[in-house]
Amino acid sequence: MDKVVDLYLNEPVTRKKWETFLEKLDLHNFSSREVDSIDHTIGLIDEDGQLVGTGSVSGNVLKYIAVCNQDSQPGARFNKIVTALQQYLFNENIFHIFVFTKPKYSESFQHLNFTQLAKTDQAAFLESGTPDVEDYIESIPRIKNQEDKKIGSIVMNANPFTKGHRHLVELASQENDLVYVFVVAEDASLFTSDERMQLVKEGVKDLKNVKVVSGGDYMVSKATFPAYFLKSPEDLIEVQTAIDAKVFKNVIAPPLNILRRYLGKEPLSMTTHYYNVSLAHELGPDIEVITIPRLEVDGHVITATEVRQLIKDGNLAGMEKLLPATTLKFIKENLEELQDRIKKGININGN
Repeated sequence: MDKVVDLYLNEPVTRKKWETFLEKLDLHNFSSREVDSIDHTIGLIDEDGQLVGTGSVSGNVLKYIAVCNQDSQPGARFNKIVTALQQYLFNENIFHIFVFTKPKYSESFQHLNFTQLAKTDQAAFLESGTPDVEDYIESIPRIKNQEDKKIGSIVMNANPFTKGHRHLVELASQENDLVYVFVVAEDASLFTSDERMQLVKEGVKDLKNVKVVSGGDYMVSKATFPAYFLKSPEDLIEVQTAIDAKVFKNVIAPPLNILRRYLGKEPLSMTTHYYNVSLAHELGPDIEVITIPRLEVDGHVITATEVRQLIKDGNLAGMEKLLPATTLKFIKENLEELQDRIKKGININGN
């Protein structure tokens, strides 16, 4: 009978066996982006001592699940690996689990009570446990007769919240009865998830038809989206955008009657520009995508990247034209802490 064992990937011999096994099953990406985030890995050992299955967890995401199937019991090893990983997470008090996988494996996960949230030609996104997407949607505040109102939406990282973000929210506020601002929940930025939520709420509190809510686990972040099963790294943006858009369009937007999504035009980052173009393609025609020119100060676009660089440099005066008073006040009060995070290696580049 196959036995479940812990695999310690920091041991070179174990790591090599693990990689060799996965390569035989057509999984080849062992980049630090993929492997360094792994919290726990298990293996399935057969009676001859051979590795015949494996699976890993990263946070609450299942990764690198692969098995050699037995002809007599197809699916048995897959079920054993997934069940063992779920039990590990339950023991860690994690009861809400995600998996991104190849579309052909989606049905296998659904047999184990996973619910498919979105699928493309290259990937499927599923969840299991609680609180699930229905609980998330139920937690979002509504207004009276929302089904008859014009509802807009914005998804932002706000790392930190700038006058550019404020400009986008103001315009959406003027054009809709209600605007949802979804703040990406990923906690891998200079400003924590809680801090970013606080800054957005304070920065728009005078706009009475704007509701700021967490994106929860459903505005998928680059950190959680694994690319190891995709054909190339270039596919990551395309597939992640498609998954993001399908979850938003088909699962989140309909019960909230969201019919518009606002984006800031991206003149600087080709990656973000490509994301915006792909997003508009995926969301349309059900959800109208409205792209707004970015706010400029002294002839150049306001970016959160520039603000983070000014924080690193301790240049408070340079921030004044770029930030609402609420964000500037927070940075002044927490400058040493923010600079300390940068010194400890938090990435301040990107968006």
